[in-house]
Amino acid sequence: MRDMAERRSRHGHGHANVVPFGAGAGGGLQHGEHDQEKVKEKKLDMSGMSMDTLPHLTMSLGHITTLDLSNNNLESIPESMIARLLNVVVLDVRSNQLKSLPNSIGCLSKLRVLNVSGNLLQSLPATIEECRALEELNANFNQLTRLPDTLGFELHSLRRLSVNSNKLTSLPFSTSHMTALRALDARLNCIRALPEGLENLVNLEVLNVSQNFHFLRELPYGLGLLTSLRELDISYNSISVLPDSMGCLAKLNKFSAVGNPLICPPMDIVEQSLDAMRTYLSSRMNGTGVNAKKKKGWLPRMVKYNTFSARMTPGRKSAHDNSEGFLMSDYRSLNGAASPGFLSMLSPRRLFSPRRDSPKHH
Repeated sequence: MRDMAERRSRHGHGHANVVPFGAGAGGGLQHGEHDQEKVKEKKLDMSGMSMDTLPHLTMSLGHITTLDLSNNNLESIPESMIARLLNVVVLDVRSNQLKSLPNSIGCLSKLRVLNVSGNLLQSLPATIEECRALEELNANFNQLTRLPDTLGFELHSLRRLSVNSNKLTSLPFSTSHMTALRALDARLNCIRALPEGLENLVNLEVLNVSQNFHFLRELPYGLGLLTSLRELDISYNSISVLPDSMGCLAKLNKFSAVGNPLICPPMDIVEQSLDAMRTYLSSRMNGTGVNAKKKKGWLPRMVKYNTFSARMTPGRKSAHDNSEGFLMSDYRSLNGAASPGFLSMLSPRRLFSPRRDSPKHH
């Protein structure tokens, strides 16, 4: 029994058929080769073989669901090889020397997981938008300076997007259309601003934009409208003010803002607790905070500083005479300035109507 368990372990616990490099199309399968219920996964593993280039494979690749080319020295992947992977679900090419991906990657209509981390990529092909079944994209540790502008318009199934440790200065404006996105990792870049419409990511639970250092100086108001957000890391940026809307992040249970020159809210409130931060920001948003200022109209201010009051009498000093107002302290209202007769003299109709000569009396 122990020997049987070890054999099952070596062959993927009975759930996956691993085809070693050089195996034929049959790969040791019995008569149930085309029975999808018996064969749940067919994996071609060519990882860790120190290959500089891929050999020409004569075997059929149409039945491969997982292709692992990781941990080699590959500088390119043939267009023709990718185009033959009609049923591939997982493609792992991490830790190579790839400077570009083949345009034929757009042919992988069933691809759900793509890992291209640890390469030399400066951009992703626009055809990646055709991989509409894609759920997870890992492009960490590359040299990406930009992502395709319309990436989010087509990848509606994307749940995890990880592009940390690159040279990105922004995220595409179409990011706000990735409504299935649950985790976004954009740390260690040069991002200057987050895209507008961030509030559309109603399923986003984890957001990490830390360590963009002096490039990222502010956060959009829509950040506080991410109703599903549980974890937020904005540490080591140049953010001084958090949007008041963050007081609405009711599900947020993990937050880091260390390494920012925060003044609003003060860092001591942020370090106190999440509830303290939410309360502070909510009170500012509702106009009830300590620093919230009530807006006053011009009439109450004129009454306050004794410049417009029907009850004022000449020679009577106001309690506000020594106050620093927007009017001089020794200014006094005109006697009777609030009377209806006096105000009628200053009406626009009276001031701007044509002058009429008074009738002559004979």
